[in-house]
Amino acid sequence: MWGLLLALAAFAPAVGVGLGAPGASMLGLAPPATTEARGSTPAPQSSPVQPPAGKDNGTSERHVRIRIVKKKKVIMKKRRKLTSPRPLVTAKPPVTTTPAGAPELPEAAEPGCPPLGLESLRLSDSQLEASSSQSFGLGPHRGRLNIQSGLEDGDLYDGAWCAEEQDAEPWFQVDARHPTRFSGIITQGRNSVWRYDWVTSYKVQFSNDSQTWWGSRNRSSGMDAVFPANSDPETPVLNLLPEPQVARFIRLLPQTWLQGGASCLRAEILACPVSDPNDLFPKAPALASSDPLDFRHHDYKAMRKLMKQVNEKCPNITRVYSIGKSHQGLKLYVMEMSDQPGEHELGEPEVRYVAGMHGNEALGRELLLLLMQFLCREYLRGDPRVTRLLTETRIHLLPSMNPDGYETAFRRGSELVGWAEGRWNHQGIDLNHNFADLNTPLWEAEDDGLVPDTVPNHHLPLPTYYTLPNATVAPETRAVIEWMQRIPFVLSANLHGGELVVSYPFDMTRTPWAARELTPTPDDAVFRWLSTVYAGTNRAMQDPDRRPCHSQDFSLHGNIINGADWHTVPGSMWPRGMNDFSYLHTNCFEVTVELSCDKFPHENELPQEWENNKEALLTYLEQVRMGITGVVWDKDTELGIADAVIAVEGINHDVTTAWGGDYWRLLTPGDYKVTASAEGYHTATRNCRVPFEEGPVPCNFHLTKTPKQRLRELLAAGAKVPPDLRRRLERLRGQKN
Repeated sequence: MWGLLLALAAFAPAVGVGLGAPGASMLGLAPPATTEARGSTPAPQSSPVQPPAGKDNGTSERHVRIRIVKKKKVIMKKRRKLTSPRPLVTAKPPVTTTPAGAPELPEAAEPGCPPLGLESLRLSDSQLEASSSQSFGLGPHRGRLNIQSGLEDGDLYDGAWCAEEQDAEPWFQVDARHPTRFSGIITQGRNSVWRYDWVTSYKVQFSNDSQTWWGSRNRSSGMDAVFPANSDPETPVLNLLPEPQVARFIRLLPQTWLQGGASCLRAEILACPVSDPNDLFPKAPALASSDPLDFRHHDYKAMRKLMKQVNEKCPNITRVYSIGKSHQGLKLYVMEMSDQPGEHELGEPEVRYVAGMHGNEALGRELLLLLMQFLCREYLRGDPRVTRLLTETRIHLLPSMNPDGYETAFRRGSELVGWAEGRWNHQGIDLNHNFADLNTPLWEAEDDGLVPDTVPNHHLPLPTYYTLPNATVAPETRAVIEWMQRIPFVLSANLHGGELVVSYPFDMTRTPWAARELTPTPDDAVFRWLSTVYAGTNRAMQDPDRRPCHSQDFSLHGNIINGADWHTVPGSMWPRGMNDFSYLHTNCFEVTVELSCDKFPHENELPQEWENNKEALLTYLEQVRMGITGVVWDKDTELGIADAVIAVEGINHDVTTAWGGDYWRLLTPGDYKVTASAEGYHTATRNCRVPFEEGPVPCNFHLTKTPKQRLRELLAAGAKVPPDLRRRLERLRGQKN
């Protein structure tokens, strides 16, 4: 691999470095990406050194032979270099192409430096400056890698930093606030549905005081290095510096950009902290956790190995099982944690966490792997909170619902995966929009007055179109649906990334084709409570100084939002999300947690992300105790009645009992009239009070068989009808006549 890199360094103009470059191993970087730059330009006046002018190489074609050495194989490739078919807009004064301006790769390997924190928002807006901006929405604070724009261009939340058109020497500047070893830069173009803007080449300068600057230069020529940037708006492009530089400030100076576009970019800086022996600068906050856990990203094999290790360390409270396979045959592993793993205990609620539905949203996957390690460790240490949680609850952790997508994202690396690569499964299906639409048939039945007498308000069946052999249903989706049907889950959270907010059902708007509309469930109070519990115990969401991730400030509403009032896929018969499906097809109440602005945070940020979410993950699991619970028994046999319906007056959504007759009904504090009913039994109603203290409140029922049901069972058993039952039946017939 180094043979390839050194060969490239010997001949190429400015090169975007990828796989094999120093510092690339921890990032999983892409192969080298090159874009023709137009040479070097004299450094701005703030630079203390003026480089010699380069020579114009024109636009003639050249043929270069590259000798690639890889695993003892020598391959001769003939590369044809052409000028770009679209001319580039050049910053003034004009730029020329020269091999002397190309950055050289470092001769010795540098330890890989992590991102400075533009994307993850560890850097504040005040640390970003620019020579000019087209508007506030295109200011330097928007020049963060993977930042997403609002729906309208020109608002306060645009998708990049963009310099003014009149700015002849634009620059984008980052203040690290501490002595820092800068090692590389990652850039993207502007995120917009209306415009195409990206920088195609840039220079880099450094300073300790923001007054005196020096540039990144080639060791052999002494010329300013010109780095190739982007050829589309979304693909991240990495450039490693010829030599890492220690400074406080770093500047990117765009040299060329897309014809007809503007000088716009989003960026991340790779940098390592440097010790300050004189303590001239305040110390940077440490990203650390006191828990001795495995803080790194795990591919499929590493995840499987870790889950096995947890199971071996805590065999009495864990069980690893698979619910199915992905399209490429990777198993969907689940870690079960309970004092009786593998067994549904009467009266013990089932809870699940699901992560990795979108393969590139990696934080949820790692948080669940950390959670299972933490629960195992704390149980062995005798922590009373964890012991009670595992004794009274059966927990299921699915860290990777989309392992195929994750493997794609993992290979690209945390900083180069971009915003969407790896999101879908191997078939190109978005699993979050692959569940059956049960909202539409329910709402249509409600409009016709058929609910709940003719059409139930719970456990709606799968539509016929969804069960056809040619239905577009991913194997991962089918596996999760069958998992939901096998286990009587009560509570769930679906972990995503890319924002900081908790979203609750319904996710689909009730008005057809409405893009956004507040659409609450009958259990809106419960869902708002559950969402508030997670958001209120998440450190990042509760930080009063944090800025919005992209284009919405959810902190104005407590960091929770109704899914349909946020975003939706309008229109009927479209596949829907898991939250709505879980609520309408099973007993389970589920929310979506958007964990971080950064979908795939660097592994050095995992300790802090764990600390941000640890308390929220534990507290949310404990909410399964909120409400009422009980068993519906047959009064004669004292056996539990399966599939009995539990209805709460005033809430148009019922739940059912599990196969042992036990049930759990999440409710907020208050007084409720609860009715239990089952086929062949007389209904029973009782009042149940849910206090503010931690529950759950017992609310049991004994149901008596109807005479018709008793007769049916006697006749089926071949027995004679008792005289008292015969007389009651005769009286009933007489009343009817």
